[in-house]
Amino acid sequence: MSLFSLIAALLLEQLHPLASRKYLFVWLTRYVNFFQHHLNTGEHKHGKIAWLLAVLLPLCGTAALYWLSYLIHPVFAWAFSVLVLYLTMGFRQFSHYYTEIHQALRDNDLDKARNILSTWRGISCHELNYEEVARVTIEEGLLASHRRVFGIIVWFVITMLLGLGPVGAILYRMSQFIYTRWDNQSDAELSEFGVFARQAYHWIEWLPLRLTTTIFAIVGDFEDTVYCWRTQAQNWPDPEAGIVLASGAGAIGVRLGLPISQGGLPLDRPELGIGDEADVDFMQSTVGLVWRALVFWIVLLLLLGLATLVRI
Repeated sequence: MSLFSLIAALLLEQLHPLASRKYLFVWLTRYVNFFQHHLNTGEHKHGKIAWLLAVLLPLCGTAALYWLSYLIHPVFAWAFSVLVLYLTMGFRQFSHYYTEIHQALRDNDLDKARNILSTWRGISCHELNYEEVARVTIEEGLLASHRRVFGIIVWFVITMLLGLGPVGAILYRMSQFIYTRWDNQSDAELSEFGVFARQAYHWIEWLPLRLTTTIFAIVGDFEDTVYCWRTQAQNWPDPEAGIVLASGAGAIGVRLGLPISQGGLPLDRPELGIGDEADVDFMQSTVGLVWRALVFWIVLLLLLGLATLVRI
């Protein structure tokens, strides 16, 4: 069921991207803010309680709906799983930005590429040159492919195998969303309250990060992927993002990171990867890496399904 749910969700999003996804995030923001407003006293234990309530409620609801659907008919349970993946994955949410920047750089329209990248990142990128735009776009694409696709697949498959339905997809996206909302150590009101949200996200990300890196190594340059992962990832300001970026850079043989211009000043960033400077050809290589990794997941799920049938 996991394989067909994944394929159906990907096809559905390609054919009919969810235009109203932003309204879901508005509702989700209000939902998370409710717990923060009513439970945030600046203490760690209250942050833990708030996180558990905010996450467990939708998880229990998702599991209950899945089991109810399954009792009615397995087809309804499958359709419900597809719906959950469709709402949580967001493959097209980032891929169209990447595609438009790629095409703009191929057309030598740097200003257009800068504008699209600025919209995508939410900060001005108008000071970046051609190579920097390509490099930052590859970085954003690698991170988005993990956070919006591969990380969700990992937890979706785990909970499906455990008979809990698609709650894993909800768990991953909820933990990620709450982490981005509550992890602000410079804010006195969130410094202690958001500690557990940060810890929980790190725990939940541990396995998906390493599976994504392993698959990048299998479908890309194995030796360079492992080398960059082991020697460079920890140098990135966010070590978890560094794992994805370093392994992705090693897999396709491109140099990422490095200083860029931001706010009129150079932003110092460590070097990730080995090889040549980023350009439109490496942007295409990144697309190939992501699709090969996705195909690898599909084949893996197919083998798991066949193994299950043989065991039965």
